[in-house]
Amino acid sequence: MTAKRLSTGAQGSPSKSLSFTFDGRSLSGRSGDTVASALLANGIRILGRSFKYHRPRGLWGSGAEEPNAIVDITLDGERHPNARATTVPLAEGMEVRSINASPNAEKDRYALLDRFSRFLPAGFYYKTFLWPDWHLFEPRIRAMAGLGQLDPETQPPADCPQRSAHCDLLVIGAGPAGLAAAQAAALEGREVMLVDEQERPGGSLLHRGGRIDEQDGSNWLNSTLDVLETRNVTRLCSTTAYGIYDHNLVCLWQRRSDRADRLWRVRPQQIVIATGAIERPLVFTNNDRPGIMSADAALFYLRRHDILVGERIVIATNNDSAYPVAAALAQAGAEVVLADSRQAPQMPIPEGVEVLPDRAVQQVQGQQVVEAVVLNDQRRQADCLLVAGGYTPSVHLYCQAKGRLRYDEDILAFVPEEMPAGITVAGAANGAFDLANVLKQGHAAGSGKGETPRATDGLSSYGIEPAWPDPTSQGRQWIDFQNDVTVKDVALAARENYRSVEHLKRYTTLGMATDQGKTSNMNGLAAMAAVTGRTIPEVGTTTYRPPYVPVPLPVIAGRRRAELFSPMRRLVLENEHRAADAAFREYGPWLRPAFYGTGEAQQEIQREARKARQTLGLFDGSPLGKIEVMGPEAAALMDFNSYNTLSTLKPGRVRYGFMLNEDGVVYDDGVVMRLAEDHFIVSCSSGHVPGVVMRLEEWRQDRFDPARVVIHNSTPEWATLTATGPRAKELVANLELGIDLSDETLPHMSFLNGMFEGIGVRVARVSFTGDRSYEITLPASRAAALWARMRSEGDKLDATLLGTEGLMILRAEKGFIVAGKDTDGYTMPMDLGMSGPRNKRTNEYVGKRSLFTEEAERSDRPALVGLKVEGDTPWLQVPMPWRMARRERARWAS
Repeated sequence: MTAKRLSTGAQGSPSKSLSFTFDGRSLSGRSGDTVASALLANGIRILGRSFKYHRPRGLWGSGAEEPNAIVDITLDGERHPNARATTVPLAEGMEVRSINASPNAEKDRYALLDRFSRFLPAGFYYKTFLWPDWHLFEPRIRAMAGLGQLDPETQPPADCPQRSAHCDLLVIGAGPAGLAAAQAAALEGREVMLVDEQERPGGSLLHRGGRIDEQDGSNWLNSTLDVLETRNVTRLCSTTAYGIYDHNLVCLWQRRSDRADRLWRVRPQQIVIATGAIERPLVFTNNDRPGIMSADAALFYLRRHDILVGERIVIATNNDSAYPVAAALAQAGAEVVLADSRQAPQMPIPEGVEVLPDRAVQQVQGQQVVEAVVLNDQRRQADCLLVAGGYTPSVHLYCQAKGRLRYDEDILAFVPEEMPAGITVAGAANGAFDLANVLKQGHAAGSGKGETPRATDGLSSYGIEPAWPDPTSQGRQWIDFQNDVTVKDVALAARENYRSVEHLKRYTTLGMATDQGKTSNMNGLAAMAAVTGRTIPEVGTTTYRPPYVPVPLPVIAGRRRAELFSPMRRLVLENEHRAADAAFREYGPWLRPAFYGTGEAQQEIQREARKARQTLGLFDGSPLGKIEVMGPEAAALMDFNSYNTLSTLKPGRVRYGFMLNEDGVVYDDGVVMRLAEDHFIVSCSSGHVPGVVMRLEEWRQDRFDPARVVIHNSTPEWATLTATGPRAKELVANLELGIDLSDETLPHMSFLNGMFEGIGVRVARVSFTGDRSYEITLPASRAAALWARMRSEGDKLDATLLGTEGLMILRAEKGFIVAGKDTDGYTMPMDLGMSGPRNKRTNEYVGKRSLFTEEAERSDRPALVGLKVEGDTPWLQVPMPWRMARRERARWAS
């Protein structure tokens, strides 16, 4: 490929020169360039290496479909790995490096891997490197895996804003269909958002051209944008709609050169998908050589960036779309040969173009780049081969929204079948490739009212004929350029019975590269159809999942870092605790007193634990969960969510139990109170409150009637203050709460309702220390008054304030566990000595089946044990290595 920049400015306007480097080589581009166009203009032919065989790769496309031109970019000291060169605007001082190559793309020492390709077919990792041991090879293989390189010194700031928006109509794609839709809706007075991934709106009009409403396509574009400017239209350029989620939530990635990128979450009443179509390659021997490009991309670079991709160009096609490309390239000064695989093409022969009907490419010659093309055994010198294998509608977003596809034999592609609620697909994304039909569909999608834009020029016919991969052809024919998947790999998958399209994808990695198969999937389906004797519709398509393009993690994370990611929760009594010389520490999301006093930490902690055990301890347990479950099906939901049966719990009583994950592992422990037949309160661990709410809500919606059971997290609304120790009953009696504290009226694991200064309180006799304890729950706004009264009465009883560290000593002495501290991701309830529900319960509950697996029934599973300190030395003063050794032997220590 001998690409060159023509003398005039792009689009006829002067441009500023920009300097950059590629693999250490100094180059120059100009404003308006992408990294790809700048490299192309400088005659750079090899831009990278393929993933598996390290074959040379050159530029293929012009947008998000690009499979080859993936580069690492360093700008202003920050590295951006795996950037798609076709979508990144060139900037002054950019350092661009090829990926998956050492030392660079042109001279890659790992290129010798291609010589061993016969030993590395699809699925080789299931069959090779097994002897003598995979782990001998694993480190080196993993070191070679991946594409770009991260820079440990680059720490992206958490400054990507996120914004939510609503509108009447969201139009995705600002090509002719999208513009027609937006204009029709705007003229009707609707609130419209128009987004497009390109820097300039216009889509194919900017390089394909055409006449609309008796004016040049560029003039129609400008007049349409003027109309949108005066109406209620929000227009976002350089913005990719990368996903449609539940209830038609659309996520947008807006790239901004002068500020941090932005993530939009848009909930429109209606969506118009006008995302166009992608030109697919033709498959023949050595069809991956640098110098082979999409014909539409060549026209894009000529019209948008003033770059002629070659001097001696061969164009291979099976449809009419290549003829305007050939005419434009010939007019720009190239020697053009158009090889049309159809026997009798109906398009007029462009001036200066040699048209060869009934000719197909058999192979490309040239060791590193295109040097010649063989057409039906006839060799033609060429420095560039352009291929136009037909268009594949960009239905990714439509399918993400649960849209179904049908195969259209007229255009040899899958197109939308039935539109999901609130979604319309228009233009090339809907299989319309002639400009008149594109405008008609776009206008109808916008509102259908008013006069439809009329096209009198532009592509008016398509006339495609099949030119699918031929499994009987000799040589290596490439389908997935980035992941090195060939037609032979597809045939191998079929022979090994991986015939399902989803199995084909995973066995060969076809369509699993960073381009997600945008250029390879259709040819892959056709190859599998040919190998197995099926039709393409019978083979079907893989599942389309977001994101449509790779989205930087900082954009998704936004500003959610540190406290914006996990906000620090603060006690309503924090000021009172600080006044009492509390030393605060973080416990999960909560900032809580670890201990009280100004002395040495361990001494203060030991003092609190000893005194609470001997007399009385006062503890602020407000972070404990207070999740209300209410409704006729509340008991059934509680049973299903818990390892223990809770529907038999009587009102006024409390029961301890576990919650399990679906794998049977203990998720959390806690107590449940039953206020009434249809009203429960779940008091879970403070750090698990959000997770318990989410799992209760998930099962409520998935398994139960949401109208018959409701979840409400009232944890922030209430404070819980605890008195524990031998004199706890005496203190609670002195608070004059109006309840009978006798063991007959208020036995262990029960609760009563009382009054404090005219406010209702709940007093639960529950212990986490092993001593008599009372948890008093009241509205958070009255917590300070009760705490002051408890401290005042406590002083008379020789009470101590008890921090979290002292509480942990007391619970460990008793053998009470803390989920996540004394358990891990392997612990099942039987390991903790609680086998009763497993053996007795017959109804279904979360995790039940996993408790009866072979692994769960092993006799040698680790078990919770207690440890006894030898001698009189307190546990906390035992040297750390001894403690760790003892703990390791016991697996869990209490």
